[in-house]
Amino acid sequence: MSYQKRTALALAAALAGPVVLMAAPAAHADVVDVNYKCETPIGPKSAVSPIDIRAVKSGSAYKLTMSFQKGVSSSPVALGSGAMNPSAVIKLGGADKGTVAVSGPANTAEIPANSPIKISDLSGTYAPKASGKVTFTASILTIKALGTTTTCTPGNSPGPSLSLDVTGSGSSAPVDPLPKTGPLDSAVALGTLGGTVLLTGAAGVLWLTRRGARAHG
Repeated sequence: MSYQKRTALALAAALAGPVVLMAAPAAHADVVDVNYKCETPIGPKSAVSPIDIRAVKSGSAYKLTMSFQKGVSSSPVALGSGAMNPSAVIKLGGADKGTVAVSGPANTAEIPANSPIKISDLSGTYAPKASGKVTFTASILTIKALGTTTTCTPGNSPGPSLSLDVTGSGSSAPVDPLPKTGPLDSAVALGTLGGTVLLTGAAGVLWLTRRGARAHG
């Protein structure tokens, strides 16, 4: 291979490198300690669990997965297989607001009495409504078991476990319902409120045009 060809290939590779890096979506994830304060049927309990939130793009939406690295709360009696059902809420911040509900399967193995309850991975779907950097923060955790409900609320104002640059489906551009550029434009604008209004407005413009033509004839 000639020196000129090797130089050209090296230059092409150097130019291609930054393009690949710039095409990757911007995301930042942290494992955040969440101090859950739980209201249980036998009184208040608390436990700290590191929380990890991940996102995988699926079409125009994202599949979120919330993982608990330590158990939270406990039960005074053993919980047999399938006895415990967890769900949670992820709070959105930054460019988008609201919450995303996530849930997971029931426990597959028995949970011994008075031992931390290990929560399975919880998942849900997030469809962006706005564009920009969105943060995802662990919020309320709900555990249903043996006909009882335990609600756990973060008591330490945890920071986001994930931040993600997204493109929303909505438009933030303001809409002027009555453009002031002329009667025909106003009739078309009114037409967005209903086909009948559009037809009436257009008929009025045509009638005025024909009347003007007769007056000059």
